[in-house]
Amino acid sequence: MPTSTIQSAKAIPGNIPLILRVAVNAPLNRYFDYLRPDGLQSKRLRPGMRLKIPFGRGETMGVLLETTASSELPLSRLKRVIAVIDDEPVFDEVLMKLLTWSVDYFHHPPGEVFATALPALLRGSRPLPSAPEQWRATSLGQAAEPLRRAPRQQALLELLRERGSLSESELPGLFSGWRPSMRALHEKLLVEHSAIERGPAMPSPESPNDISLTGPQQKAVAEIGARHDHFATTLLFGVTGSGKTEVYLSLIRRLLAKGQQAMVLVPEIGLTPQLIQRFRERLPGQLAVLHSGLSDGQRLEAWRMARSGEASIVLGTRSAVFTPMSRPGLIIVDEEHDSSFKQQDGFRYSARDLAVVRARLHGIPIVLGSATPSLESFHNVETGRYHVCELPERPGNVAQPSMRIVDLGAHRSDHGLATPSLMAMHAHLDRGGQVLLFLNRRGFAPTLFCTECGWIAGCGRCDARMTVHASDSQLRCHHCDQRCAIPDHCPQCQEQLIPIGQGTQRVEEFLRKQFPGVGVTRIDRDSTRRKGSLPDKLDEVRSGRSRILVGTQMLAKGHDFPDISLVIIMDADQGLFGTDFRSSEKLAQIVTQVAGRAGRAQRPGEVLIQTRFAEHPLLIDLIRDGYAAFANDALAERREAGWPPYSHLALLRAESPSQEDARIFLEAARREAEKICGDETCLLGPAPAPMEKRAGHFRAQLLLQASQRSNLRKLLGPWISKLENLPQRRKVRWSLDVDPVDLF
Repeated sequence: MPTSTIQSAKAIPGNIPLILRVAVNAPLNRYFDYLRPDGLQSKRLRPGMRLKIPFGRGETMGVLLETTASSELPLSRLKRVIAVIDDEPVFDEVLMKLLTWSVDYFHHPPGEVFATALPALLRGSRPLPSAPEQWRATSLGQAAEPLRRAPRQQALLELLRERGSLSESELPGLFSGWRPSMRALHEKLLVEHSAIERGPAMPSPESPNDISLTGPQQKAVAEIGARHDHFATTLLFGVTGSGKTEVYLSLIRRLLAKGQQAMVLVPEIGLTPQLIQRFRERLPGQLAVLHSGLSDGQRLEAWRMARSGEASIVLGTRSAVFTPMSRPGLIIVDEEHDSSFKQQDGFRYSARDLAVVRARLHGIPIVLGSATPSLESFHNVETGRYHVCELPERPGNVAQPSMRIVDLGAHRSDHGLATPSLMAMHAHLDRGGQVLLFLNRRGFAPTLFCTECGWIAGCGRCDARMTVHASDSQLRCHHCDQRCAIPDHCPQCQEQLIPIGQGTQRVEEFLRKQFPGVGVTRIDRDSTRRKGSLPDKLDEVRSGRSRILVGTQMLAKGHDFPDISLVIIMDADQGLFGTDFRSSEKLAQIVTQVAGRAGRAQRPGEVLIQTRFAEHPLLIDLIRDGYAAFANDALAERREAGWPPYSHLALLRAESPSQEDARIFLEAARREAEKICGDETCLLGPAPAPMEKRAGHFRAQLLLQASQRSNLRKLLGPWISKLENLPQRRKVRWSLDVDPVDLF
């Protein structure tokens, strides 16, 4: 706890708690004690309020955890809080419990946990946002003579007269630089402003866009709806195209009729535009949208709308799980299997798992939806923790697409496309269909190679090859983003260099030449960097202006393209021999998800899986028996091998410019763990990370594995305290990842 000489506390009444326990926004794994500000009434202090506090040589923000009458330190060593920022808590009781649970479970510094849960603009001393204001002309302004010497003021006044009133969010789009003119009009008493008071919108009894549900959809809505008044987790396991979103819409409509709010989490920004459109078309009320593509101001306004209850639906990506709701009634996690729900740096939380914990704390139901559920969710169904509702068919008797393997060893290929695949493309395009090609490798080519001496363009900062980006004549490392110009010849022998392999850029270029006059759209991280580019590209496909779509895993889930009749998975071999124990699960999920983009309307769907391992049992079993059968077999293998969900993991990572320092720190960490853990916990390593060098740092890891979660948690608390005092820690950057989803 911070130490400092302070003024005497004798004048403080004895019936007011002296000590404020605070989560300070700093990378320290502890809480801090402070004295309350002078003259502050104790009734104003409530957990969840932000405080302005002295810390070190400066000032920062902290969140009040509790008030107490005692501290481990004497009062003379405690600093005094500078000010209470908020008149009311920014976190309600449930969110406070969720965040303190997260601190204990993930063993991350509490101040950083609480800061992560706040919008960026509230991580300092900024006051809580009030309701937005609207402006209107006063009676004086309505009758005023034209302001001939102030044309901009006159134009703005006429706009207000015409519209009646305008909100501050509407004004920038109608009148650029409106504030100075509005200020002048206000000083002349020609305009006035007031807060916009919007209550929760109640749904209309009927919607012209309502769709009749299938029998399985009706059953799912009835079963989930029957659990509306208590906590229950339901896995909505529906094949691709089975109408999971329709189930979500029906559940939310029922919820809104009761005046409650719903939270819907999606794994990626790319899924939000079409969901926003469908929700706005089919559901009443305000929608609060939160994702990283918005400005800080937009995110803060969405947070305010959700917190006040003005927004009936909260829709967002991972961090939206922390959004406050005044009337929570339901949480939905769409594509629950997706690894994007796990934060991979800083506070390494799982939004899906926190959503389940939050639903339990609220006492409300939660729905986890997926066509390819995680093996952990299947296991929770087996053990009775989760209920399951299945959607085994597509609505309207639409059949699942046929799937077959194309052996790349038996067929000639051109730019990564085998002859049977090119023939199928011509056939489907001739019949008016659209084609999707999936290649999870962006750029032009993954390797630049010298045919004479064998030199390969590698990254000087990573154990990785540089990717060729021909459009801007660059080599890029997709791990550390190092860039350089493409060399004219080999730096070793001066001979010619050629790009080897296929990336999405190269495939796009080939397709434009192979299919002249046919629109081709590429969707990957490079082509969608510009704000608003992703919705534009998706619209090109849905409108039919583009008939060939090539892209990465951004296309693998959630998107609905009714006219796509052929899907080609160009390289299924990337996941067949991965080093991570989850590799086969991830491959089965992505193959199933990408294949599910085909034949979603009346056109029969076909899926071609290109591979050099045509006899691989995973692919054969997946095509023949489907994802559920694969999951059952994979769970049996996990049980035999003792991997999750039949054990529990924590991964200690260390990185340093020195290979030796990372190893020495982890060896010291292992020795400390051996003193604490019993036979129930297994220590694996330390060992170099699969990619040992990344961004100029050497990385190593130590894996902890326990058959019971309680044994792992019993170890982690005291172990972290030991790690913080190791002298070797000063030479490394280290982190702990509880329940890692990626060992890479």
